[in-house]
Amino acid sequence: MKTIVHVNRHKIRANLKSGERDPVLTVKTYKDNRYAHSVLINGPCRVVYSPDKPLSCGARVWIETDSNVEVTEVTHSEEENIPVCG
Repeated sequence: MKTIVHVNRHKIRANLKSGERDPVLTVKTYKDNRYAHSVLINGPCRVVYSPDKPLSCGARVWIETDSNVEVTEVTHSEEENIPVCG
C-alpha cells in the first residue's frame, strides 16, 4: 500500500507560537491520515520534490513508500481538526 509522509510546516509554526508539542509528521494512505512525532520506514522509499505539482495540502516535498511505516504517538484525522494532505 502506498504511503506518503510529509512535514506539516503550519503545525510546526503553531507549536512554536502556542508552546504545544502536537505531531508535525503526516502519514497518509488511501485509508487514513495519521500524525506522528517519529516515523520508521521499513524498506525502500523515495523522496519527492515537486514544486510545480504539490500535494493538495500544498506540500512540495514528501516521502513515498510501499514499505511498512511505523509511527509513534499517533493521532488519526477523524480525531483531530488538522488539514489533511493527499
